[in-house]
Amino acid sequence: MNYIGVKFFRLVFHYLWSVLFFYCNMIYITRRERFNSAHKLSRDDWSEEKNFQIFGKCANPNYHGHNYDLLVTVKGEPHPDTGCVLDLIALKAIVLAYVIDKLDHKNINLDVDFMMGKMASAEILAIEIWNQLVEPIAKAGAQLHAIKIIETENNMVEYFGE
Repeated sequence: MNYIGVKFFRLVFHYLWSVLFFYCNMIYITRRERFNSAHKLSRDDWSEEKNFQIFGKCANPNYHGHNYDLLVTVKGEPHPDTGCVLDLIALKAIVLAYVIDKLDHKNINLDVDFMMGKMASAEILAIEIWNQLVEPIAKAGAQLHAIKIIETENNMVEYFGE
């Protein structure tokens, strides 16, 4: 192997090693919070019969409620000084301020600013919670990885920002 080949080999090896090292130090942290909210699944442009046909009892005109679990997963490398990806007290404060305080004991269709005019499904709720949290978590020094909403013991939604 000539001199240029050796240099190229070392460059590729160094690059691959740094990529492997970077991914080996990626840590994922999940914070769980709980909230209780009411909602209704329906479209105003559909009849009551069609809403019940599509959404079943979730289209109840008087709404219905759930005891939700919210799991927020962030990722990053541990800081060399603290050994932590993110201060967990800061993560809790962000999730409470941007999401839980707005949702807990509220009607998702009527009371939650970031859900106004949107279908109050768990799927859309997960997307909108992501939108609420992605920037504040980035400013705190981590990357939002996933939002998981557990609506019932049998129904849950995960969103990865894609």
